[in-house]
Amino acid sequence: MLNIVTKTFKELTTQELYEILQLRSEVFVVEQDCVYQDLDGKDQKALHVIGFKDEKVVAYTRIFKPGFYFEEASIGRVVVAANQRQHKYGYAIMEASIKAVKEQYNESIIKISAQCYLKKFYNNLGFKEIGAEYLEDGIPHIGMLKI
Repeated sequence: MLNIVTKTFKELTTQELYEILQLRSEVFVVEQDCVYQDLDGKDQKALHVIGFKDEKVVAYTRIFKPGFYFEEASIGRVVVAANQRQHKYGYAIMEASIKAVKEQYNESIIKISAQCYLKKFYNNLGFKEIGAEYLEDGIPHIGMLKI
């Protein structure tokens, strides 16, 4: 069972921050073979939606209020540990993130920059493609919007 909590940057424990950064590095840098600047100075302004299983971080997103990352509220750094994906935790963490955007920012319109291979996943959550595909850190992405 996934236990999901939402925290500000200041509310994160050192251990939680370490596990979040470790998970993001495992997936985005190592698994996807993408060298990019993960520590972008935006974590301090984000709300962090964290999925714990057996007290270990296995799923994560960060969310932003409108006007910070995009004009709309946004969700980013969506990640699930490779050995936990069979449990569909991606849907659980995204549903919790969508709910957090509504509760924390009173917003229902959400924009994301999605890796193209995950379009169907995001479509299943109510996101629709907007604009043309583009490269972000060498990986094909597309803008998507949930209204």
